[in-house]
Amino acid sequence: MHTILEKINHLNQLVLDGKMLDAFELYYHDDVTMQENTMPATVGKAANRERELEFLNNITDFRGAKVLNVAAGENVSYVTWQYDYSHREWGEKNYTQVSVQHWDDGKIIKEHFFYGN
Repeated sequence: MHTILEKINHLNQLVLDGKMLDAFELYYHDDVTMQENTMPATVGKAANRERELEFLNNITDFRGAKVLNVAAGENVSYVTWQYDYSHREWGEKNYTQVSVQHWDDGKIIKEHFFYGN
């Protein structure tokens, strides 16, 4: 898999298969920054791995995720997701999120998540 479109589609399939951490290890750069809306970015793969684990450990009921749209260009991709789950701290969540990924050397170096409350 060489193109960004192929990589993002594979990453998405891993997430849909419940292998979010496998996708993270395979496709995220060691210096990745990840940001939720206007919150401060989390910097570095180790810190973002912890953030992802905390999120996953707080899911009490996962009802589904669906990819609605995908696009890729030169070192950038975006995915529109539909999520439906219950979270220990946030309660019932059912929303659409746009994830924008910037790629460097075949890995995601920056990801920004956009969604409503």
